[in-house]
Amino acid sequence: MLTRLTIQNYALIRRLEMTPSERLTVITGETGAGKSIMLGAIGLLLGHRADTKVLWDESSKCIAEAQFDISAYHLKELFENHDLDYSDQAVLRREISAGGKSRAFINDTPVTLDVMRSVGSRLMDVHSQHETLELGSHRFQLQLVDSYASHTPLLSSYHQSWASFTEARNQYQQLQAEADRLKTEYDFIRYQLDEIQKAGFQPGEQEKLESDLKVGEHAEDIKTRLTEMIRLVGESENSAQSLLSQAVNLMQPVREFSPALSELASRLDQVRVELKDILREVEHEESHLDIDPAANRRMQERLDILYGLLQKHRLADIGALLALQERLEQQVQKTVNLDDNLKAAQERHEESLRNLKAAAGKLTASRKKSFEPICKALTGLLKPLGIPQAVLQIAHQEVEPGPQGADQVEILFSANKGISPRPLESVASGGEFSRLMFCVKYVLAEKSALPTLVLDEIDTGVSGEIAIQLGNMMQKMARNHQLVAITHLPQIAAKGDSHFLVFKDSSSQKATTDIRELGEPERVEEIAKMIGGASPSALAKENARELLGV
Repeated sequence: MLTRLTIQNYALIRRLEMTPSERLTVITGETGAGKSIMLGAIGLLLGHRADTKVLWDESSKCIAEAQFDISAYHLKELFENHDLDYSDQAVLRREISAGGKSRAFINDTPVTLDVMRSVGSRLMDVHSQHETLELGSHRFQLQLVDSYASHTPLLSSYHQSWASFTEARNQYQQLQAEADRLKTEYDFIRYQLDEIQKAGFQPGEQEKLESDLKVGEHAEDIKTRLTEMIRLVGESENSAQSLLSQAVNLMQPVREFSPALSELASRLDQVRVELKDILREVEHEESHLDIDPAANRRMQERLDILYGLLQKHRLADIGALLALQERLEQQVQKTVNLDDNLKAAQERHEESLRNLKAAAGKLTASRKKSFEPICKALTGLLKPLGIPQAVLQIAHQEVEPGPQGADQVEILFSANKGISPRPLESVASGGEFSRLMFCVKYVLAEKSALPTLVLDEIDTGVSGEIAIQLGNMMQKMARNHQLVAITHLPQIAAKGDSHFLVFKDSSSQKATTDIRELGEPERVEEIAKMIGGASPSALAKENARELLGV
């Protein structure tokens, strides 16, 4: 339960602090005093968005902080799931800096707004006037059925089935789209691949062809030059090899005379050996060099094929062409295997749909079982609230499975005898809507272990004896749940275990909203004002004492 609420530098609130009762706390105040501002600050603690416009003083940060005693609510696992330190005293804090930066903390640990919403929704439920209007929506009515049925395991199972189904469906649809695309492109891809495969190029072939063709085109000139080189180096009378041998022989007798001469003789001998080796290689090249115009034409034709493919596919070299060939082969293989893959994906999709429908069927059956008990509980509560002839029915229609199941429900309502129930938004008045919404909160409170409920003017359109009955029901709710009720009705204000007054202070240059807890004499005065206006009569004060039982 909420043990302390602190709001600082928010809208008209410079600083506000309250410690609500463990049971029923009522908050009153004139219209415009700032009660809705308080709810806005509480909304920050539930993960709502905010901006710098909420700052009372734009040079300072806004802080909203709530401390909860959660020792009786078995929330340790929730905290562990979010990697938060658990403590029986949980503190939620939200800060909005002057620069607009928002930070959220739980037990002094920084958290995301998603985590703040997840934890905050388990600690506090804030009913707003907007939520009363939502009572007419199918989505809200389905949530009501699920909350009353308390079939969380079935909902969890269905959500898992829905997640599996959507994943399988998306995979199947993506594969189908890819299959359509690949089949459309298959003939062209196959043609491209056949053309490249028919050419049969090998890694490094381009470099070899270009080199061999260059030699072949100049073979006659090369052969002439090599032949002449062989003659000059090794075959003529005064060939380089013969002259070098003579030089080596001249050095042999004198090489022992000094180290320098010995080294020169050795170097000359090495040159002779190297020249002999060069001559042998030149003779080899010359003997294997053919002048073959036909071979040159074949090489040129193959290079023309290669260059044509490179230009066609806008590629730089044969390596890029072979990489393209590999990709095309993979695409062809993928298309060939497509039917098998598509069939497997279709089977997974159909199986997930069967599982989804099975989970939806169980969820539908559980929901239907709760229809009559919900209607009975609500009509029973509406009787003392001035709608004794209330009739409620829940119309059900099975629809295609969606994120929340395969059900569409609609609450049908009649407040008068002999009038057939019809959809809420077309028959319920504002006061009837408020009373019905309160009854919804009442029955759901019995089903949940939510620590704190905040009801914002859920008594709209109610007065007199019905307001007294509403206050009595709030007291009953507060036996098991901490209840904070913002009200304009003296009958409800008198039922509170504690009473806080929200008021606007305009004594300084900038108006502020503040709150204070009222003692017994102040409560009499405040409730008398709610009955008789700003200057209550003695009778109004007597009525206030009677309501308070003092």
